[in-house]
Amino acid sequence: MTTEKVREHMKKFGLEDRIKEFDVSSATVELAAEAVGVIPARICKTLTFKDPQNEDGCIIIQAAGDTKIQNGKFKRTFGGKASMLSPDEVKEYTGHEIGGVCAFALAQPDRVKVYADVSMQRFDTIFPAAGTDASAIELTNDELFESSGAIDWVDVCKIPEEE
Repeated sequence: MTTEKVREHMKKFGLEDRIKEFDVSSATVELAAEAVGVIPARICKTLTFKDPQNEDGCIIIQAAGDTKIQNGKFKRTFGGKASMLSPDEVKEYTGHEIGGVCAFALAQPDRVKVYADVSMQRFDTIFPAAGTDASAIELTNDELFESSGAIDWVDVCKIPEEE
C-alpha cells in the first residue's frame, strides 16, 4: 500500500497523522477538492515530465490545482519541451499510480527531480495526494517543500486569472 509508504516517509517530518483516507475517489483535482472540502485550487497536483536534461530521469512539478503548465516557461526553466510521462513511467519513477501520485516515498528518488510551483504560495495550506486515489495530506508550503525533497520553487504554471 503506497499510503503506508507515504505514512512512513512522513514520520521523518512528524506529519504522518495528517494523512486523510477517503471512502470516495480523490483521483482528480475536482474529486480531491470535494473529498477534502476545499476549492480545487488548494489541491496540489503532482505533474510528471521527462527530464529534458537527463533521458534516464524525470521532473515532478507540484502545482496548485487550478493551474496549467506554460510550455514557454517550462522550456526556459528546464531547457526543453514539457513532455508528460506515460502512466507506466509514472509508476516506475514514483511508485504511485495515476490519481495518487505524490512526491513522497518515491520508488526511484535518485532519478527524480522535485520542484514546487509558486502557484501554491497563494494558500496557507495545500492538499497533495498521499499515494493512493483516495487519500490526501494537508501541508503548509514549507512542509510540502521539505517533505517532498523539492530542489527549488519554480514559476512554470499559468494561474487562471493570468489568462
